[in-house]
Amino acid sequence: IELRVLAHLADEPTLVEAFRNGEDIHDRTARKVFGPSSALGAHELRRRAKIINYALLYGKQAFTLAKDIGVSRQEAQEFIDAYFAGFTAVRAFLDDILVHARETGVVKTMFGRRRLVPDVNTRNFQMRGEAERKAVNFPIQGTAADILKRAMIDVHRALGRVAGGRARMILTVHDELLFETPKEAAEETAAAVRELMEQAVTLNVPLDVDIGIGENWKEAKE
Repeated sequence: IELRVLAHLADEPTLVEAFRNGEDIHDRTARKVFGPSSALGAHELRRRAKIINYALLYGKQAFTLAKDIGVSRQEAQEFIDAYFAGFTAVRAFLDDILVHARETGVVKTMFGRRRLVPDVNTRNFQMRGEAERKAVNFPIQGTAADILKRAMIDVHRALGRVAGGRARMILTVHDELLFETPKEAAEETAAAVRELMEQAVTLNVPLDVDIGIGENWKEAKE
């Protein structure tokens, strides 16, 4: 969900197009970063692209990214440069976040939830770097969390009308919700939950929801 939030907030045309077309966003990133003539296999390219996608969301630099994907620091920096060259609106969006944070000491989610980042202007390099990573990440990850909370409220209100009132929400894990429902009402519950979660907010990309059904969480995940 964070990458969908990024596509919306940054209004990055390539990401928006990919999500609207139902493409695999990590494959799309791989083509942007590594090009069509890379000697690496498709699986490895996607693996690296996925790490890069999330690393940049969390404000990681070349040194950390190099360790994550097993390349030199120079290569990692080249991948970062290629990413931002391919997704220029993302670069502009992240830069704007830091400018605003330095001016105000505050960053916000799409819904106005605030986080203070007073160390973003400190002279201490390590403290400033950590504050910058938090400043870049919060509007994206915080917005994703806000969306899930809104979905949970909507679903909770509707559960009394689903499966004869016998379905219940029992757990949230990151961007997942876990429900318990009578077996004969599982499909009905799943359909209602999917519709409500996908309509939790309106973005310029779809909020796709995957559903799994099973006797336990492990079965449902498979």
